[in-house]
Amino acid sequence: MLKAGDHVVTTSVEHNSVMRPLRRMEDGGVSVTVVPAGKDGVVDAGDVAAAIRKATRLVAVVHASNVSGAIQPVGEIVRAARRRGVATLVDAAQTAGAVPIDLGALPVDLLAAPGHKGLLGPQGTGFLYVREGVTLSPLIEGGTGTRSENDRQPDFFPDALESGTRNSVGLAGLAVSLAWLLRKGVKTVREKETTLLSELLAGMGKIPGVALFGPLDPARRASVLSFLVEGMDPAETGRLLEKRFGILVRAGLHCSPNSHRTLGTFPEGTVRVSPGPFTTRKEVAFFLSALRRISFSRRRDRRAPPPGV
Repeated sequence: MLKAGDHVVTTSVEHNSVMRPLRRMEDGGVSVTVVPAGKDGVVDAGDVAAAIRKATRLVAVVHASNVSGAIQPVGEIVRAARRRGVATLVDAAQTAGAVPIDLGALPVDLLAAPGHKGLLGPQGTGFLYVREGVTLSPLIEGGTGTRSENDRQPDFFPDALESGTRNSVGLAGLAVSLAWLLRKGVKTVREKETTLLSELLAGMGKIPGVALFGPLDPARRASVLSFLVEGMDPAETGRLLEKRFGILVRAGLHCSPNSHRTLGTFPEGTVRVSPGPFTTRKEVAFFLSALRRISFSRRRDRRAPPPGV
């Protein structure tokens, strides 16, 4: 979609899946404006709209941060860009399958998501939604199994963007998980995850020495919660949760260094806990108990006098 001389508006809480291609395109003459989000990880839609200029070709924004969990005002952003004749791309990696998305009401031009997160499918799968009338040049050209008499790439969708042999086994697995989601209902999944987030936020907020990042209102965040234990490297917190309690979390920068710069947690990062549709309230309670013990132990060790004193 982009060429030399074009301008892109994005935010300071994007995943490297967006930022790295944009940085490469900068080397080819595309200019990029990064709109800073607030300390809660939420970007102001007015700030994004104000960054649009005559040369702006695309506004790229994450639906919900994979670090802070903050849900961005994508509706306002997309509609503001559309009024200016600018195309929009929404990264729905953290929301597709977990937060209801109505593409009839959201006039986004491009929406992308992997299959292995909220869609519950295998790794190596995913999708790109392209609104009718949007023109894209394929990055990969080759065999499509259609129009084989022609040695030029088909110009119709989806064939124009689907060269090569697809991951049929992975897509079959994705189809099964999508069928389950449709039966269960994304709204139902969202309601359960919001309940679990409420319990996590309330419980973690009562543990001394634990710092939470992102909106404290569970309705304003996806099912992702970053935190730190005071005086403890996030990697150590993650290791203790796994080795002592069998709880798997993710520690570090989460492939989104700018998000951590925004939150003030760069370069160490944070610990991220992510309840899903199969997580139980009992498991949340167990996690809170484990975190309380780790935090208490850390605070006790910091208060203890050094050896020989």
